[in-house]
Amino acid sequence: MNDVFTHQSLCEGIVDQSSVAIVFGDREGIIRLWNAGAETMFGWTAAEAIGKSMDMIIPEKHRPRHWEGYDRVMETGVTKYGQSVLAVPALTKDGRRISVEFNVVLLKDAEGRVLGIAATMQDVTARWERDKALRARLAEMEAKLKQAGLPSENKS
Repeated sequence: MNDVFTHQSLCEGIVDQSSVAIVFGDREGIIRLWNAGAETMFGWTAAEAIGKSMDMIIPEKHRPRHWEGYDRVMETGVTKYGQSVLAVPALTKDGRRISVEFNVVLLKDAEGRVLGIAATMQDVTARWERDKALRARLAEMEAKLKQAGLPSENKS
């Protein structure tokens, strides 16, 4: 094998070619990195997304809460979503609402100041819709059991 792999070339290749959406937003929430996975998931090309606000993928009613949390993380340098997965709704270029799960990585400078947040995201819309249908079916069956006077084991 004649190719020389550097850490940087490996990282760039993995990020660029990953089917997982990887997005980096700076301190102001401006998109600075948008990989091929993000292009596929959301529909915007990197050229269309880079330099724009993350508002483009955040449903309007969720923006105040998002920016409150984002600003707090920028200020404190602390987030629980580096280890925990967060599921949220998101918007695509064609206006569809999808469900995504993501983790984040805080990128910091040498003094420890947060430069921005990188998120790795997966579209879980199909699973979310299946789970929603199953919950509705379970509720329907429990209602029928109750009507028939039989006990149900609803422990949710």
